[in-house]
Amino acid sequence: MTTVLSLDDVRLTGRTVLYRVDVNSPLEPSTGAFLDDSRLRSILETLEGLSDAKVVIMGHQSRPGKDDFTGMEGHCDRLSRLLGQQIRFVADVCGDDAIDAIEEMQPGEKIFLDNVRLHSEEYGPEKVSFEAEPTSEIVTRLSAVADVYVSDAFGAAHRNSPSLTGFAEEMPCIAGRLMNREIRALGLAVDDPPRPYVAILGGAKCDDSLRVALNLIERGVVDCIPMVGVVGNLMLWASGHDIGERNKEFIRSTMGEAFDETWQMAQQLANDHSKMLFLPSDLAVEIDGKRHPIGVDELPTEHSIYDIGFQTLMELRPLMLDAKCILWNGPASFFEYPEFAIGTIEILNMCAEATGVTIVGGGHTSALVNQRGLSREISHNSTGGGSVLGMLSGEPMPVIDALARSNDKYRPLLGALELESID
Repeated sequence: MTTVLSLDDVRLTGRTVLYRVDVNSPLEPSTGAFLDDSRLRSILETLEGLSDAKVVIMGHQSRPGKDDFTGMEGHCDRLSRLLGQQIRFVADVCGDDAIDAIEEMQPGEKIFLDNVRLHSEEYGPEKVSFEAEPTSEIVTRLSAVADVYVSDAFGAAHRNSPSLTGFAEEMPCIAGRLMNREIRALGLAVDDPPRPYVAILGGAKCDDSLRVALNLIERGVVDCIPMVGVVGNLMLWASGHDIGERNKEFIRSTMGEAFDETWQMAQQLANDHSKMLFLPSDLAVEIDGKRHPIGVDELPTEHSIYDIGFQTLMELRPLMLDAKCILWNGPASFFEYPEFAIGTIEILNMCAEATGVTIVGGGHTSALVNQRGLSREISHNSTGGGSVLGMLSGEPMPVIDALARSNDKYRPLLGALELESID
């Protein structure tokens, strides 16, 4: 498992901390109001642990050209209310206003810099190369007025940019409470899960889900992989079931140019690892807005498949309740429609009921955990989306790699640094 510095390794009282977060949140298009502030809530524990430091918060919202690309003033205001402490907003990223505000800070104070993606080095056609990040304006100017860098930006851990990965050589880079939990939980799911281990993969990101399946199988750590949602429909098709032209075309159009590669992975799983897979035995299709059950043996269908069926859920239940570890990423259905939410909600209920370690992998499934008030019943509810799939599939994780490099460089020096080592 990756070794990184954590907040338990240092005391940061009075120090100036650059704190990179991922609080990219769904906003109501016309008003900019928060539709979900769970990512802001997820960083409160780290902020409370830095209560005696000078904390400079850096984050992003969406990207240039999108309707929800905004400054961070609203995030600053919401976070101030959640934390119960006034946080000063600075409408600058690394210019003179930002530097002056940082130099004026007193221990215990917090400021929130503007959207880092307003800076051309961070995102877009002028984004600096990975190699040039340490000499970027963002890194050189901010590192000159700070002592340490802390990251809780797990939602962007599969990306690189100056504010995400550029500080690794310039100062000690430390995993915040959120980042540390993500690394430990998802590292467990990939490297050393308790057995038996059941990994439920669903949703519509078929290419990513199949990479996760192949990675877990190759590592020899998983016992059963139930596949549901669009991923399950694809695997039924690859296993020889004609799911109907409408459902095939939906998968083709959703996958676009990635379809051919995804289809090859699906056939590899169906041909070489069928004994590891749990596929739906029945489904629910949509006819005039209503739910209609259909057995897999009744395929093909001219109607859209929107959910797994009750028999599938009954067969899945003992597998989940007997598991020592459950990973779940991606819904089993179009759960936005009440008629077709049954499969997804029942899987969530089974996760809550299970006695083993339960890890829910971000995105829609993570949001559903919060919406239904079951976060305390789940061992780990990830804040990531694409970063979860990247980590589970064995893809490079630039932010975590940067933390690991900084650990290798600075951990031996902790005693010599002005930072106080707890050890």
